[in-house]
Amino acid sequence: MQAMDTCSDISSFDLPTDASALRELVISLRAQEQFLLAEKKQLERHAEFLQGQLNILMARRFGRSSEKHDPRQLGLFDEAETIQATAPVDTEEQDAPPVGQEVSPSRKPVRKKRGRRPLPDWLPRVEIIHELPESERKCDLDDELLCEIGREVSEQLDIIPAKVRVIRHVQIKYGCPHCHQGVKQASQPRRLIPKMLATAALLAHVVVSKYADGIPLYRQSGILVRAGIDLPRNTLANMAIKAGQAVQPLINLMRDFILDTGLIQMDETTIQVLHESARPATSKSYMWVQCGGTTEARVVLFDYHASRGGAVPKELLSGFKGYLQTDGYDGYLAVGADPGIVHVGCFAHARRKFDEVIKSLGKIKDRKPGKADEALAFIGQLYGIEKELREANADPTTRHEVRKTRAGPILDALKSWADQAILTVPPKTILGGALGYLVTQWPRLIRYLDDGRLEIDNNRVENAIRPFVVGRKGWLFSNSVRGAKASANLYSLIETAKANGLEPFAYLRHLFTKLPTAETVDDFESLLPWKVDQTALSTP
Repeated sequence: MQAMDTCSDISSFDLPTDASALRELVISLRAQEQFLLAEKKQLERHAEFLQGQLNILMARRFGRSSEKHDPRQLGLFDEAETIQATAPVDTEEQDAPPVGQEVSPSRKPVRKKRGRRPLPDWLPRVEIIHELPESERKCDLDDELLCEIGREVSEQLDIIPAKVRVIRHVQIKYGCPHCHQGVKQASQPRRLIPKMLATAALLAHVVVSKYADGIPLYRQSGILVRAGIDLPRNTLANMAIKAGQAVQPLINLMRDFILDTGLIQMDETTIQVLHESARPATSKSYMWVQCGGTTEARVVLFDYHASRGGAVPKELLSGFKGYLQTDGYDGYLAVGADPGIVHVGCFAHARRKFDEVIKSLGKIKDRKPGKADEALAFIGQLYGIEKELREANADPTTRHEVRKTRAGPILDALKSWADQAILTVPPKTILGGALGYLVTQWPRLIRYLDDGRLEIDNNRVENAIRPFVVGRKGWLFSNSVRGAKASANLYSLIETAKANGLEPFAYLRHLFTKLPTAETVDDFESLLPWKVDQTALSTP
């Protein structure tokens, strides 16, 4: 502003007649001009950055969530596997080539027949026979009686709304008719929560409805009112909290198991808890999520903490040795620096940042591919290899070998390209930020080549978090720390059950029925989702 005032005031005073003074004035004016031009350029860059951020927000709010792009951008690289890796998926599925086999341009995709899928055989069937009246069972030509020559069958899905009933436990008492002493009484099954009004099935229904289906307790209370049952939200909340506390022994066993597997994926998301000690109700707390286990026994663990600091993952991973895969959040750096832990990065986050660069440009007609498109094409090749491995159901050894021979050269080319590109892009731009993230995270991003059990990204744990995030939109907050911790335990059981192919309601009903009688470690271990007898889940 001072420079502009100086320029505007020049006309208000007499120009010097002395040549040296005039020369000094010209030099000063040129310096002021250079200052204003630099300031103008800086403001233009800032305005461009803000416009890019606005375009990203608009795309998140109103645009599609998919990160796929126009396949024509892939002309940057004349490789068939790149086109296959990033081209939009056809609505009709096609057979994938074997792992390691190049895709022939002349190979025609095998189309699978479209049509409605048959209804599952295990569903009970109720047959309704439709017959002609006797008066119509005569031939129109010769009046002969018609006979049955076949049947045409069509099926419809039907549903019976939830039915509420009361289970009455009648305990018969026995006594001696002579001495009138020694009264004996038949016992009833133990309950998960003493004197609990709900059966194991109703408790499982309430828990699954909230934590798997995202139906808040006040809505569940309203649904029960329509069935003639008055169960206030506070009562339902108390039931859920006590159930979350009762399953703590299983959570402890799941934690011991996941720490022993040597491979954990980790992420975190926010949660609001209204009543926390010495904290305002508007404070942000966090739900930390860990995914691990083996192919036969998958584990998903939720943990509530008030902080997002690096001390939390250190506490949760105490005693862990092996691979830790996370996004680029700095809170994981301290634990990732542990000599016994190998920190693995997430290519999905790197890809997402370049996707945001394209979104920041807005809708530009006939836009020429830029550096962000080049980066996405490289990353698309890597994901194309992962897709082939997944479709072939490749074992860890095969995954390791294929990645080493095919993904390794692509990663080398991407690193060389990124090192050159980052020199030509201002760091305080959206593209500069994406390139900076890629280069900074590079040592961790390429770690997935080390072991075939590793994934290219952290999507598995993000998918495990998604039901929590969706549910949070409905129930908004937890009332207390006790409730948040109980919710973490229940989310852990539900998501672990799903990860192991179990239906959550059937599993929780079985768990809440058997858990009260568990006494030994073996009893508790038999109730873990990957060890439970699945035939027992079908028995109410």
